[in-house]
Amino acid sequence: MGEKILMKGNEAIGEAAIRAGCRYYFGYPITPQSELTAYMAKKLLKMENASFVQAESEIAAINMVYGSASTGVRAMTSSSSPGISLKQEGISYIACSEIPCVIVNMQRGGPGLGDIQPAQGDYFQAVKGGGHGDYHLIVLAPSSVQELVDLTMDAFDLADKYRNPAMILGDGLLGQMMEAIEFNEKPKVDLPDKTGWTLTGCKGREQRYVVSFDLDPNILEKWNLNIEKKYKLLKENETRYEAINLENADMVIVAYGTVARIAKTVVQLAKKEGLCIGLIRPITLYPFPEKIIAQTAEKVKKFLTVEMSLGQMVEDVKLAVNGKAEVNFYGRAGGVIPSPQEILNKAKSYM
Repeated sequence: MGEKILMKGNEAIGEAAIRAGCRYYFGYPITPQSELTAYMAKKLLKMENASFVQAESEIAAINMVYGSASTGVRAMTSSSSPGISLKQEGISYIACSEIPCVIVNMQRGGPGLGDIQPAQGDYFQAVKGGGHGDYHLIVLAPSSVQELVDLTMDAFDLADKYRNPAMILGDGLLGQMMEAIEFNEKPKVDLPDKTGWTLTGCKGREQRYVVSFDLDPNILEKWNLNIEKKYKLLKENETRYEAINLENADMVIVAYGTVARIAKTVVQLAKKEGLCIGLIRPITLYPFPEKIIAQTAEKVKKFLTVEMSLGQMVEDVKLAVNGKAEVNFYGRAGGVIPSPQEILNKAKSYM
């Protein structure tokens, strides 16, 4: 076990990224993730063969990631909801070009400029593509500062393994929270060689292109179908979730991130009242843990999806349940965080 360190969530992401081999960061400050940008500046500017750029805009930042990651280095950007919206075209280009990189979104209230409070209103944008065209990000949803560390490291490996951009989808509360964490030595992961596609200059090798454009619709369709194959592999091999108290549950809550932390308290409060409430916490939002939800719907007939939004993940829960159980929803929006008691009260109203 490593030594425990007290760190703020945003800074813990930065340290985890550096320990994962990230040496190239391009971003633009926005609350509530600006500490991450500041941390990367403090660290990377002192390192050799590393680069930190505070870009002139979020659009510039994501395209700098596109360019640097095309050479095979580990590159990252981060922002919060409105800034991620500005990055969407670049993210679509990166996904189509099959370039690995990591994008961090510490969500805030919206829509529009919204506020700086934590929210979960970017779920659709994160898991359904967000930009134009048929593509998906690998989307990881931490619910603690330790998971911010662990999943950030995993995100770089998964991005390289599948040649696909990966997103850490957190929120402002996780970014500002301080918890004791460990930076444990991670086992070596067998990752594919990058030399066959990276851009390293034309000396001594065949000419290469990294593009996301082809005027022949038949070729572009084959391109799309080839990319789709890795999404199927992601679903088969990389789906992650946490399941609590599913045996004999009268109702199962589905929640991710900060709300899942609160839901764990709800499970304990319900137990004190003689109620059996379970919890399914998706850790990967894409690929979504539809199988465990479908299996649970065979024996539990009531679900409650809880989100800090007006209802986005609930649609995927309903698809997974496929009419075999009742799916209810409770959400708070605009940066309001639901309390354990109000979630429990809502759960009881459906039981």
